[in-house]
Amino acid sequence: MKETQKLQMQFRLFFLGSICLFLFCTCKKDKVNEFDYSFTPYKLNTPIGFPEPIIPDNNPLSNERVELGKMLFFDPILSRDSSISCGTCHLQNLAFTDNLTISRGIDNREGFRNTATLTNILYNDFFLKEGGIPSLERQVSAPIEDEDEMGFNMVELIERLKNHPTYPDLIWQAYEREVDAFSITRAIACYERTLISGNSKYDKFYYQDQKDILTEEEKLGMDLFFSDKTNCSTCHSDFNFTNNGFENNGLYETYADPGRIRITNKEIDEGKFKVPTLRNILQTDPYMHNGSLQTLESVIEHYNSGGSNHPNKSELVRPLDLSEEEKQALIAFLETLSDWEFLGE
Repeated sequence: MKETQKLQMQFRLFFLGSICLFLFCTCKKDKVNEFDYSFTPYKLNTPIGFPEPIIPDNNPLSNERVELGKMLFFDPILSRDSSISCGTCHLQNLAFTDNLTISRGIDNREGFRNTATLTNILYNDFFLKEGGIPSLERQVSAPIEDEDEMGFNMVELIERLKNHPTYPDLIWQAYEREVDAFSITRAIACYERTLISGNSKYDKFYYQDQKDILTEEEKLGMDLFFSDKTNCSTCHSDFNFTNNGFENNGLYETYADPGRIRITNKEIDEGKFKVPTLRNILQTDPYMHNGSLQTLESVIEHYNSGGSNHPNKSELVRPLDLSEEEKQALIAFLETLSDWEFLGE
């Protein structure tokens, strides 16, 4: 109960902070869309078979913005004690996760959830695992102001960057503004929108017509994944292997982290979390919102068992009666979703 109350209080504080940040950004410059943007447009390389992403009108991509955002993303200056950056918890070779059960912040403070991958985050409709933030720009401030992550606040960060030898000029070049919350959050969002993964072994088979690239075991796993027997592809669907919905997968009978109910206050949403992409799933262990399952084998076993009883558990989660051969085939298929170019290898 205490943990639930703490999570609810953290969300309320973040929600109020987001409102203040929004008002601050809009009051700072109320004619954002009237800027004469003189930048170099950034060309996203949309993979074959992927839809064209929707980019916000008030934050079009440019080379200047992406480079600025990348610098900020990997700069520990964003944390109170300048000890960690966004990139500390989001490592490229791990599909922008950290392989920790629970994320760690400044002073080695423990968060309360597993670090989410940033793979194809530009296609997400909601952010955080309960879907409490509606835009990538607004999400940026969440880890900065979380006491267990970067432990800072936007007002002090702005002052710190104003006194930096290069950031004021770079921000002016990118946004024609002085250092403010608008430019900081939007620049990082621009960089994160470039983290597109769509050149896995599966993509080469399905979208690039390389039909001989998959092994027989991988093909068996693919057939199982998309079959009515497993129903995996009902939730992990489409090009990004997610329906962007929220599901209770029967992980527990009682959830310490209540999930989406924090946002909706509806009992039907207890234990529901955003369905993650399965792209680069081999690299993003441990799994589940709290990192409680360490391997793909344990994930398959969870679904094969039908999960725990919970009133909100998805009706799709039921005993599967998979053979050992089928379990290994499913894992083999999931491994084909690794995009080694995206992972920097």
